[in-house]
Amino acid sequence: MSRSRAVATVAVPSILLTLAACGGAADTAGPATGSPPASSAAGASPVVDPGDGGNYSPAIDPAAFGGPVDNPYLPLLPGARWVYEGSSDGQDERIEVVVTGDRRTVAGVETYVVRDTVYLAGELIEDTYDWYAQDDEGNVWYFGEAVEDYENGVVVSRAGSWEAGVDGALPGIVMPAAPELGRAYRQEFLAGQAEDLFEIIATDDTISGPTGDYTDVVSTRDWTPLDPDVIEEKHYAPNIGKVQEEKVAGAEALVALVEFTPGS
Repeated sequence: MSRSRAVATVAVPSILLTLAACGGAADTAGPATGSPPASSAAGASPVVDPGDGGNYSPAIDPAAFGGPVDNPYLPLLPGARWVYEGSSDGQDERIEVVVTGDRRTVAGVETYVVRDTVYLAGELIEDTYDWYAQDDEGNVWYFGEAVEDYENGVVVSRAGSWEAGVDGALPGIVMPAAPELGRAYRQEFLAGQAEDLFEIIATDDTISGPTGDYTDVVSTRDWTPLDPDVIEEKHYAPNIGKVQEEKVAGAEALVALVEFTPGS
């Protein structure tokens, strides 16, 4: 998720020992240190405020994980593949996402490895391996990523990489089991490096794109205090996952799903 480029109250019985101030058991927001979010510390008004007052300390119980990632709005089953095409700041962009079938243990939790490659004007600019797991309630958690940024075929940066449990990094929820309008979440937390947040802004959208018309779409507003001028909106269709992603402030970019292969 380095591009940051993400109802009923969700219950997570043994995972979160510290709940956010707004009350839902799946609320995960703010750094574990108890310090305020970066946006608040800088004096700026956050675009997405998870409502935790900067107190984010999810306690992960590996026993609460272990099943497939089959949340209908983010189904990450082995072999699944999504291809997105569009433009970014006037250049052609292509994104390929594949659930590899590999596993990686992160913070004691067995995660699914998802490869995300980004091409701009036909040139590879990013190759990322993301780590996801789903808890027993159906919430999809993000446990980190290994990022490689490219220029002219050469790795020039690994900035944005993080791993839950390392150097104070914390996992977050990227898709709740039951999306609820107005609820906000932290997707990740490593101070100064991984601070993506999102808010559910619709649960019944209709989206049209190259691969068809989708109803009952969950839409999110995504934002990070590390790049506060940029705001994204993402749209997730049931049993498919993300079908469209657009920067609505701070940059010009729009990609839409052009190919989808379900996993198993």
